[in-house]
Parts: sequence; C-alpha cells; structure tokens
Amino acid sequence: MTPNAAVKLTIAFNDPDAEPEELDEQAKRLMAELDEMDEVEVDRVVDPNPPEGNKALGGFLVGLLTAEVNVANAQKLMGFLGDRLGGKPIELSVEANGKKLTVKAHSREELEVAIKAAQDFVAA
Repeated sequence: MTPNAAVKLTIAFNDPDAEPEELDEQAKRLMAELDEMDEVEVDRVVDPNPPEGNKALGGFLVGLLTAEVNVANAQKLMGFLGDRLGGKPIELSVEANGKKLTVKAHSREELEVAIKAAQDFVAA
C-alpha cells in the first residue's frame, strides 16, 4: 500500500448506559481534537433517514464520526485514538485498500488490542 493511500476510520461511541446527548458530546469533543491534526480529515456522519422535523442534532447520526488519513499518518492517528478513547465503549471500522475491518472495544485493554489489529490491518 502506498504511503499516500487513504485510510478511512469510522468511530462509533456506543455506551448503552449513556444518553444520546452524552454520546454526541463525546463525538464532538473527539472531532474537535482531530480537527487540530493537520493530516486528518474528520467529519460527522449524516443521517440518511432523519426523523421528520428533526432539528436538534442537525441530521447527524448520534455518537458517530469519520476520519480519513493517509497510510503514513494512520499509525499516529491510531495511537492518538488509543490515548483518548481508552475505557470508552466504541466500535472502530477501518477501511483501507478496498478491505474493511470492524472491531469493538469496551475497555482500555480491548481498545489496545483493537488498535493493534487496525494497525496491522493498515500495514498489510
């Protein structure tokens, strides 16, 4: 895979005990932090079927965001996510080179294993 090939990540905050507003706030905080990284393109995920009259969350899926980075910076992004998301239940999907990997983590240990799997996946 070339160093400039795109790696797309989808990060879903999926704590079953959290309110939708709390999940959305976590996504917004992470998005603001990722926005400060020059090499990362980050965005919210638009709801393809927003409820009628929904204006509260602007038509975005709650607790979900995407990030795109080139392969050369993917390892750095994975490390950043490991530092920021340890202990939060998340689902991480990584898409690279036409392949997709989805991992779930509910603890810091699971997240570290998930990030290692994602790093190996991107490097393959």
